Amino acid sequence: MLDLNRLKALHAVHVYGSVGAAADALMVTPSAVSQQIAKLERETGARLVERNGRGVRLTDAAGLLAEHAERILALVETAEADFEALRGEVVGRLNIAAFPTAVRGIMPKALSSLRTRHPDLWVQLNEREPERVVRDVARGELDLGVIQDWLNRPMAMPDGLSRATLLDDIADVALPAGHPLAEAREVELAQLHGERWISSSPGTVCSDWLVFTLRNASLEPVIACMADEYPTQLALVAGGLGCAIVPRLGRDCVPDGVRLVPIRPRQSRRIYAVWRSDAARRPAIRALVEALAEASREQENAWAVS
Repeated sequence: MLDLNRLKALHAVHVYGSVGAAADALMVTPSAVSQQIAKLERETGARLVERNGRGVRLTDAAGLLAEHAERILALVETAEADFEALRGEVVGRLNIAAFPTAVRGIMPKALSSLRTRHPDLWVQLNEREPERVVRDVARGELDLGVIQDWLNRPMAMPDGLSRATLLDDIADVALPAGHPLAEAREVELAQLHGERWISSSPGTVCSDWLVFTLRNASLEPVIACMADEYPTQLALVAGGLGCAIVPRLGRDCVPDGVRLVPIRPRQSRRIYAVWRSDAARRPAIRALVEALAEASREQENAWAVS
């Protein structure tokens, strides 16, 4: 009989392209993945991997078995979801991920509430960028993810995923306190012609969005500094090193030398929970989405009174 864990290891190598990448996705060591595949070779009596330079490649037999493994693992997940739904109990394990500001701004309240209500549910939280979260949820490496996209630059969703909107996160422009527009009631991006900008790393959702948005306002972005965490960006703004566009969820404590000015037209990003549609019957998924929604409403209420 084929072992599910060994099939999962083979499928991960097939999907991610290498033993090391499969190990990262499964959160085990490369040695553990290699051992599982070696055992699977002995079980099937077939050669599944071949040396390929410094790495390995899957044989035709392995590719065929990996395709079957994908269907088998999907059926197992559906069976587990149906069984949990039948029992109606919020139990088991969830492997989830969120982008950094959601980990800091939403997850603590949501997971604390979830643990109090459902102590038999174990949740493993990871911090990942939105594109990777979507990919890993779609592939079954994550049970649920929290992602974000900007309303003027939405992210495409693969088939087979469900999502729930958690909140709309409004962004303002952060200016040094001595900037001529620092005390303005609102500002159009075109008024910031010639400014230097502080951005996230190239290739990230927020970096791509900033370049796209500034160019739509007929501004060619001059990036003076790059920092992935918004508190770091705000510290650089306070030092007079440039401007930044910072959503509310990313602000934490705003330094004294920074002024936040609303942008016209308003800029905001939408924050979602995403999960595989086949797993929607799991009580644990529903309970987690509810806890995330409650934590998001609390955050929006806090913004309303601040």
